[in-house]
Amino acid sequence: MSTEILVEFSNRYGKNSAFVLAGGGNTSYKTDDIIYIKGSGTSLATITEDGFVKMDRAKLAAIWEKNYSADSAEREAAVLADMMSAKLPGEEVKRPSVETLLHDLFAQKYVLHVHPARVNALTCSAKGKDAMVELFPDAVWVDECEPGYILAAKCREKMAEYSANNGKAAELVFLQNHGVFFAADDKDSLDALVAGVMSKLDEMIKVEPDFTPCEADETTAAKIAPVLRMCYDEEGMSAVMFTANKTVMQFAESAEAFAVLREPLSPDHIVYCKAEPLFIEDFTTEGIKAAWNELVSRRGFKPKVVFAKGIGMFTIGANLKEAKTAASVWTDCMTITTLAENFGGVRHMAPAMVDFIVNWEVESYRAKVSLAAGSQKKLGGKIALVTGSAQGFGEGIARYLASEGAAVVIADMNIAGAEKTAAAIAEEYGTPTIAVGANVSDEDSVRVMIEKTVLAFGGLDVFVNNAGIVRAGSLEEMTKANFELVTAVNYTAYFLCTKYASAVMKIQREASPEYMADIVEINSKSGLSGSNKNFAYAGSKFGGIGLTQSFALELAPYGIKVNAVCPGNLLDGPLWSDPEKGLFVQYLKAGKVPGAKTVADVRKFYESKVPLGRGCRTDDVARAVVYIIEQKYETGQAIPVTGGQEMLK
Repeated sequence: MSTEILVEFSNRYGKNSAFVLAGGGNTSYKTDDIIYIKGSGTSLATITEDGFVKMDRAKLAAIWEKNYSADSAEREAAVLADMMSAKLPGEEVKRPSVETLLHDLFAQKYVLHVHPARVNALTCSAKGKDAMVELFPDAVWVDECEPGYILAAKCREKMAEYSANNGKAAELVFLQNHGVFFAADDKDSLDALVAGVMSKLDEMIKVEPDFTPCEADETTAAKIAPVLRMCYDEEGMSAVMFTANKTVMQFAESAEAFAVLREPLSPDHIVYCKAEPLFIEDFTTEGIKAAWNELVSRRGFKPKVVFAKGIGMFTIGANLKEAKTAASVWTDCMTITTLAENFGGVRHMAPAMVDFIVNWEVESYRAKVSLAAGSQKKLGGKIALVTGSAQGFGEGIARYLASEGAAVVIADMNIAGAEKTAAAIAEEYGTPTIAVGANVSDEDSVRVMIEKTVLAFGGLDVFVNNAGIVRAGSLEEMTKANFELVTAVNYTAYFLCTKYASAVMKIQREASPEYMADIVEINSKSGLSGSNKNFAYAGSKFGGIGLTQSFALELAPYGIKVNAVCPGNLLDGPLWSDPEKGLFVQYLKAGKVPGAKTVADVRKFYESKVPLGRGCRTDDVARAVVYIIEQKYETGQAIPVTGGQEMLK
């Protein structure tokens, strides 16, 4: 029952963003002999009983009887080895929280260690200790010191002093620049203690941050993000997230306004966002790279947070999850910075402590475990946009790309359908996916589509021009309006999309000269040979291959490969089989298949033309798209996917 209580309050506080940052924090429950402590790298929000490490308290107590090296690295390695030896049989794989010793100091059964921004506004402030004494006279304050064994020893000393002076065990401990410990013997008492602390802080806080979204120069932001993405990883195996709100813009106003954010406030800010963010004022590729390289050369690490003067905040990671985590952590940093004004302004971590955290093996381990590793799939790290992908064939291509690890943008005029498809793909494959409403025949709509993609993910690696339309009919039946509609969607839109997609890819190439990107047109076998009573469609597809070859020549110097995939007879898709607008119906009505009396007759006719005896499937085409992306030495090609019906000559 007691471990059930531990899991319950761990999950409850872990899911509350006001208490837990980036899956951090830790909890414990103890009996006379055993302590159940959260495993390192696990999340309180989702932890189960199996996520806690069971440890022998007698063996932990014995650690205090030992003498360890004065050298930090040697000492922490020895303490870690002793803590690992204190695990009960069956716990060998798990690694206990680094704060296990500290948890074991409390006399109470339950312990909760969290880092609420409102608490850290006090612990990270210039007058934090004085404010704590006034607000919480029964609490213990521990000055900043090296984490791990040294922190536990300092807490042991301070808690012993408190017990001697007050005749009772401490239940509330504030750590300078590092959150708070709550301890109680039952859940209700623990919750009451937490609520009491937060209530008193609320009474003191008058100055609050304002994270209301605000207008931003998204066009400029969309030119900055791809450069930052390539600075972080020359092959583009990274993601960049853009944020603009009122508080962000206050700090982005000038280098002077930003200065207060340059130094870290807590270990979490260092672990997830490194020890220094970057401020840029020159938005050219050369200017951004120069500022980036200067920080990397000076500090020895790549920044995860970048503020652009007057533009907003960019957060960067090996994947979108890391970039979002960095955004969350830095929002916490800005919150603490603002709230600390209520307690005399911020007090940054001491430089020696910053250096210790930067090089501390424990925090490196925690970051590795808690943040997702890069995908090992074929398209892991790629950002792909597929037009016309809310349903049907485009949806199938998007799904396949997601299954291979790509982050995918579902672009379609049917925004409700696009949102539904994006949600389904994200749930099924666990890959970042967004929906964007777009009319590919409208230039402004295309421009916005590309900007939204870049602001969501940081760039664009693969553009799949899939959106298309068919209007079959003889010369007598075809209207000028239908002919121009087919041309606008199948031909002109390809030009518009390539114009704006390639602009992003060019920026990435300028920032990283070896980088390569892909534009893939979903063409048709009708682009390889004429199509009776379907000239509007065939003409647009022939033109598409002409554009593909011409774009390939123009964009080759920028490392952008442009190819076409030419599927034939996608008989099971809505393009052919839709009962009202499908090609089977259109061809039957147009009399394109001699002697055909039913849709089934039309289908059999087209199946008989395929040497492999079946219609083309979505996966057949998607595999061709992936092939094009993977290979590095083909451009300007029109690849048939027709079961042998059309062959390259």
